[in-house]
Order: sequence, then C-alpha cells, then structure tokens
Amino acid sequence: MVRLFAALHVPPDIGEGLARRQLGLPGARWRPLEALHITLRFFGEVTESKAEDLDDALSPLKGAPLDLVLQGSGAFGEGEAIHAVWAGVADNPALNILAGRCESAARRVGLKGESRVYKPHVTLAYLSRPDPRAVGGWIQDNNLLQSPPFTVSSFGLYSSSLGREGSVYRLERLYRL
Repeated sequence: MVRLFAALHVPPDIGEGLARRQLGLPGARWRPLEALHITLRFFGEVTESKAEDLDDALSPLKGAPLDLVLQGSGAFGEGEAIHAVWAGVADNPALNILAGRCESAARRVGLKGESRVYKPHVTLAYLSRPDPRAVGGWIQDNNLLQSPPFTVSSFGLYSSSLGREGSVYRLERLYRL
C-alpha cells in the first residue's frame, strides 16, 4: 500500500515568502520548504496496482500552465480541535478545473469520491491542541498575505510517508500541463 496525492509544487521563491510567516505560534510543526504544495486531490492508501491505474488516469490530463496567487490565511478545525494553519489560494477557475479532473480520475479507477468542498491552500503548519487565541492571532497577523503571481506548468503524483517530524513527500510522477 502507498499513500498518494496529486499536487502543485510551490516554487522556492514563493515558499521562502511563506517561510517568513512560519513563526509566532507555539507548538506549531512548521512544514519545510520542500513540503509546501497545493493539493489537487488526496487519494489516500492505495494498492500498487491501483497506483498504476491512477497514474494511467492522470497522465492524459492536459491544460495550460496556471497563473496563481497565494492570498489570505486560515485554519482547519475549531477551538482546541484546530489542526492546521494555511495560506489560501486566490480564486482560479483553471485550478478548480484541474482539481475536478483529478477527482474524476480517482473515481474512474474506483476510488471513493471526495465529500469535502475543494479548498485550495498551502498547509504551513500542523497543530496539536493549540491555544485558539494564539491561532486567531496568527491568522489576524497573516490575513493580508498575498504572494506575487507565479506560474505552475506541471503537477505531480506524490507519495506520503509518516516520519518522526511529520509527513515526508516524494514525487512519483510529473505531469506537464
């Protein structure tokens, strides 16, 4: 079994801007630059055979390069159940279409459909039982976040393995847009 997701890699210059915001939140497990990405679809644990089917389903997906802007900040969860803080992605119809195509590819190979509404973001830190006031303060301090525009011309199929410091990601396949 392998844990997989499709994502867009955040370019290093954009990641460096995000890294400057990775402070001021006690107990946060900040994500390293190489782990920063915009998830298109999380597939979860799949067999090697299903992973090959997924690769075959993702390979033909085409589109133009995406011009993106990171914008705003937020958190997933509420109260002491807040488990992550993130940088948002400005509305981009082409990004939503690509995410929808990844969802369709997952369904074509027999994976269960995603029930959550797609919310493009870059996870900056994982949290465990944080002080909600501290998280609110961090969000307020970062709510005007806006990156320079950047272009993404490919997406990847990544594997994820849990390590001592959090998930470690490995690019398994790269798909040109």
